[in-house]
Amino acid sequence: MAMNNEQELKELVRQKYSEIALQDRQDNQASCCGATCCSDEVTNIMSDDYSVLKGYNADADLGLGCGLPTQFAKIKKGDMVIDLGSGAGNDAFIARAETGEAGKVIGVDFSEAMLKKARTNVDKLGYNNVEFRFGDIENMPVSANMADVIVSNCVLNLVPNKDAVLKEIYRVLKPGGHFSISDIVLAGTLPEGLQKSAEMYSGCISGAIQKEVYLELIRLNGFENLSIQKEKGISLPLDILKEHLSDEEINQFLNGGTGIFSVTVYAEKPLEAKVCCEPGCCN
Repeated sequence: MAMNNEQELKELVRQKYSEIALQDRQDNQASCCGATCCSDEVTNIMSDDYSVLKGYNADADLGLGCGLPTQFAKIKKGDMVIDLGSGAGNDAFIARAETGEAGKVIGVDFSEAMLKKARTNVDKLGYNNVEFRFGDIENMPVSANMADVIVSNCVLNLVPNKDAVLKEIYRVLKPGGHFSISDIVLAGTLPEGLQKSAEMYSGCISGAIQKEVYLELIRLNGFENLSIQKEKGISLPLDILKEHLSDEEINQFLNGGTGIFSVTVYAEKPLEAKVCCEPGCCN
């Protein structure tokens, strides 16, 4: 399935992640971000183990992440934290353990099924400072200069217009606020079969962009003190590759220097806006 319409891509992701909300974690673990056809390998391709972190809630863990951004997010007691693409609430609950009762956590997601699951989970836990809002992270239902910290786990690669999301992150962060985001990036060009696959898009792979392009996009949107907090290579199981590529294409892919990586990136919104004259350089 060839895809080039942003709205079609977003609807694809909404549909897939609404289906995932109804699956259990075991089903999701046998797939790529929970979204693609099942692999014979029972471990999740992307995600790290959350179960050792304070605030972990098994009901909220659908095995959909590709990192542990909350572990690196430097969340302080009393912080206002926003989780982009909050799903069933996993990262939001970890963030709540860091910010404490004096803080506030807002999760934003555009899947009603995911929001229903997250709200059920927060009701079970009895937290009165964790809220889940319906919304598009390209146009967040949040006021400007509101968040101390923004986290997100394996979500930006699912959004066609990543520049729009970064502009929203900049708008919503307080001056001096920061983000810690785990996402999928590429080194080299993906085979055409993976690029054009709807399953691989909603599974986080073909929606990813080049690592250096991603980092430069962050810088161009005015963020400072950018650093990579964690990076790990992602290997796609052979049975998933065979769904999309010929044997010859698989051999070229595995030996052609192309890499798929999970990176956790940290960056800060400046305390003061930069003064400039170039068109488009001010946020």
